[in-house]
Parts: sequence; structure tokens; C-alpha cells
Amino acid sequence: MPIVFRGLAMLVSGLVLVSCTQLGLNYASLETSNKREATPQITANTVEEWEQEAERLRGVFADYVYGPWPEGLAVSFGKTRIADPDYLGGRGILEETPITLGEGPGARTFHLAVAYPKDLKGKSAPVVISQNFSNNCPVFQSTELTRPDGRQCTEDDVEFTGFAGWAIKTIFGEYIAKAPIEQYFDRGIVYANFFASEIVPDNTSAAEIVMSGLRQEPGIESNSALAYWSYGFSAAIDFFETDSRTDPNRVAAWGHSRHGKSVLLAGAWDKRISLLISHQSGFGGAALNRSRKGERIDRVAGGYPHWFSPRLQEFKDEPAELPFDQHQLVALSAPRPLFLGNGRRDVWSDPNSTYRAAEAADRIWELYGSEGLDQDGLQGFNPAADLSFQLRKGGHGVTLVDVEDFMRFLDAHWGE
Repeated sequence: MPIVFRGLAMLVSGLVLVSCTQLGLNYASLETSNKREATPQITANTVEEWEQEAERLRGVFADYVYGPWPEGLAVSFGKTRIADPDYLGGRGILEETPITLGEGPGARTFHLAVAYPKDLKGKSAPVVISQNFSNNCPVFQSTELTRPDGRQCTEDDVEFTGFAGWAIKTIFGEYIAKAPIEQYFDRGIVYANFFASEIVPDNTSAAEIVMSGLRQEPGIESNSALAYWSYGFSAAIDFFETDSRTDPNRVAAWGHSRHGKSVLLAGAWDKRISLLISHQSGFGGAALNRSRKGERIDRVAGGYPHWFSPRLQEFKDEPAELPFDQHQLVALSAPRPLFLGNGRRDVWSDPNSTYRAAEAADRIWELYGSEGLDQDGLQGFNPAADLSFQLRKGGHGVTLVDVEDFMRFLDAHWGE
């Protein structure tokens, strides 16, 4: 199987193992009045009170869910190479830079691929940084990039061919890996991507070996893949701070599913991220821990223990004993624009409790003077809101509808 399909095939296999209800044969409820509100309540009455509480919450999330943020883990850059000087028929330039986390024998290197539109006219452009299930080959539809094994991408890596490719696109949508680069270029936006598994493999035994090596760095105690994947966003931002072609005040983080979790975690720790798109993040993302729908702690922490701090295992059967819930993580993005994407048939990611988390977190956007969640119910998507909840038809994946809504959100917040 070509390397591009491995991570996606694992995702398909994982979902096939759950019930057909979770695969999209049921609908998420639109009713919230008969559901419990998110607890504990957010009670801050001023920005100052909230910022003190936010500092405490980052410690709580590090302790119980994500492990310590790998603050201070060394970041270094290799030599940037121009992979394609006439990318997309001459519309852009495709570049690639190896970025290394750590300095010792356990250091990890990942490849940041970046597509720059050519018509920037000397202006510093906004940048969207994403992380994906596959390597960069299919994301940019280019054979000029580097695979995780160091070899150059092939046509098989780029294109979704055969039954596996058909199944992936049919279940998860055309844009589950491929990025709509043309639409970013239309808006003068730079688009970057890295493969999170180059940092820490998405495999329990392999992940622990890699994280153990990274923990040999002085002061680094991080023990969850999500912490390191999220730190990849920060490392990418470090790189763009050296690049005058990009605008440091307009940096977005984009992620789907487990990488939607990474977006929220990165946003909670790295305030340089000025806009967040967290799509179908589910448990460990924006969905409430106390909800009995969707992924749930017992399913995800049990099935993917390397994603989280080992301490979370203590609460697999009693999530109500956790002294926090995910609406507090959502609130740590305030007052920056945050897009929470959902699918009506994606009950696995629990859109209903995600909306209730947004409702509870909205208080913090309002403290900062933002209207925040400007909609009444799950179906009132407002792309101009600073806290924007989207619910489309269909299940778990990234579709053309999602792409159009991402662009509407970007236009509303970054448009001229």
C-alpha cells in the first residue's frame, strides 16, 4: 500500500470497528434544551479574572489530559528548497523546509511544505498552517515533495487510486487529504502543511519510544502525542517568523478530527495563532467529556492511549469526576476567531455537545467585547461570528461544503 494511504487506512479501519450508528447512519440531535449544560460553569466576570483562570486551566489540562506543553523544546530549520517554481501552472511557488524538534539522539524532523501565491506584490500574506493524516504528497498534489522515508513522492503517493482510494474519498470526502490550494491562492493566502506522524507516530508502541527520546531533552516532560503534534504548529510559526512573505498577525491553524484536537490545544498555549479552524474534533477536542454520545473517554483513551496523558486512563469510566470539561478548552481560544466544524451524521464527534460547549464558552468572547456565538441553535452557522459553529449534512470527513464554509469564515475575518 502506498505510504499516503497508511494513516488514512488506519482511520477507515478504526471507524469500521465501531457501530454503524457512529459511521453515519444516524443523526445528531438538534435539541439542546433537554441536555445538561456544560459544567463546571465559567464564572469569570472580567478579562483579568478570566486570564488568571486561563492560566490555572492550562495547568489542569496538562495534568489530566494532554500532558505538559513541550515548552522550550529546541526548534531548528534545515535548508529550504524550491520544490516547484511554477506550482499550479505558474500560479505559485512550492517550497519545503525540514524542521527539527530537539537536539539529541531522540530529535525528530518533519517536513513543512508551503505553497506561496506568486502575486503577493510585496505584501506580507496571511498563512494557514494545517496538519494532516497523510504526508504532503496528496495535500499539494505534487511529486516534487519528500516522503517521510526521505524518498521523493510518486504518482501513487499523490493520487487516490484503486479501491482503497475510492473508499477513502467516498467515506471521508475529496478533501480529507487534498487541500484546495487554488482557493487559498485566490485570497492571497499562503498554505502550509506538515504530517503530524513525522513528529510522533500515530501508533501506541512506536509513539512511546519516540516520546521517550524527546523527553531526554532537558526540562521536557510531555507524554502525549497530541502535545507534540500541537507543538508542530508552534514550530511552523517559528519558521514563518523568519519569512517576510508572511504576516505574523494573520496566522491560522487548521485541523480535522484528531488534528482538530491539536488545533484547540495549540491555540490554548500559543497566542501567535490568530484564527483557528477545528473541524470535527470530538472527544479531547470541543465535545464535552461528560456526554455519553460519540467517542467518549472509554473508547478513545482506551483505543488511543498515546494521544493523551496516562492520567486520563483513571477517568475512563467516570468522566464526571474530571474537575473540568472541554468548553473550558474552547474558551482558551477567546477572543480569536474560532470555527467549530461538524457533520449532522457525525455522531462520533458529537456535534450536540460541541454546540453546548460553544454556548458555555461564549461568555469569554463576550468578556472581550466580541459577540461570539451569534446563532440560535446548531443550524444557524454565521461565518462572520468570532465563535462560529457549522453543521453540514453528512458524516465524518472534509467535503466541498466544508471547504466553502472555511473560505466564508476566512473571508469574513481576513477579507479586505
